[in-house]
Amino acid sequence: MKTIHDWVDQLICGDALQVLPEMPSEFVDAVVTDPPYFLDKLDNQWSLEQVEKRLPSQRVITHLPPGMKFDPNQGREFYRWFLKVAQELLRILKPGGFFFCFSSPRLYHRLTAAVEDAGFWIRDSFIWLYLQNQPKAMGLDHFIERLPVSEAVKQQLKAKLRGWKTPQVKSCYEPIVVAQKPYEGTLLENMLKHQVGLFNTEVRIGSNMYPANVLIVDSFGAMLDRYFLVPKPDVQEKGAYNTHPSVKPVALCEHLIRLSTLPQAIVLDPFIGSGTTAIAARSTGRHFIGVDINPEYIAIAQRRLSEWSPSLFQEDAP
Repeated sequence: MKTIHDWVDQLICGDALQVLPEMPSEFVDAVVTDPPYFLDKLDNQWSLEQVEKRLPSQRVITHLPPGMKFDPNQGREFYRWFLKVAQELLRILKPGGFFFCFSSPRLYHRLTAAVEDAGFWIRDSFIWLYLQNQPKAMGLDHFIERLPVSEAVKQQLKAKLRGWKTPQVKSCYEPIVVAQKPYEGTLLENMLKHQVGLFNTEVRIGSNMYPANVLIVDSFGAMLDRYFLVPKPDVQEKGAYNTHPSVKPVALCEHLIRLSTLPQAIVLDPFIGSGTTAIAARSTGRHFIGVDINPEYIAIAQRRLSEWSPSLFQEDAP
């Protein structure tokens, strides 16, 4: 049987719902993760390559490019799947341990309900604001061209509906569920027993400001930068070879880890992707466990970890 030491500081290629049940109970201090959402035609295998290779004839809706299909049932499927994941994470976390989970805005309610129904307490919702993203709304000209009407009517419709697009605005934020496993006794008693359960408010953001539930890594201007800015990530941190479609800033994950754990704590990411959580844990003097079903991403994560400069590893003061 595997011991705790067999899991710590390891990147594991496998399905989270098969790997997590093998882990011991109540040994992880925090979970920081960004799960697949069943959006963009990506399933829980998170295989972007399969989406990009898919021929138009293989798509459910052939006139929409990958990523544009809207299906209300995605949320219900996601809830059922993530409830099982959250139940395992509840078992693995120490009493009082925190669970930070990034979410798509459209599925935040489903994700939060799954986490709460698994037995966690929802403590807060953090918001990560950012400037750079691509609008995904589609115009109607392509659809109008398919209508069985005259060319003159088509031109009239295009003129009338100019500017009207599918109901998708530019998305500039991600919500982060902040959940906590119920603690034992009082918060103080739990902290003394399990070394987890409180936030370190000496961990500041912006211009040495008290931690807030709004986080930015792009500069928005003097006022927002002063209160909410975490250190700007290095432009090289992703790696030119990194093919993962949703790489989180290391500085952002470092902030969450410092806020909720002590040095030498164990941080778990069951959907490690290209390894950002592992890098953030190591650079703050914590241990990591990373799981991902995609062997390509595990290889990228291993390479990023091996290339990450030791000079960036800064252990927090006790």
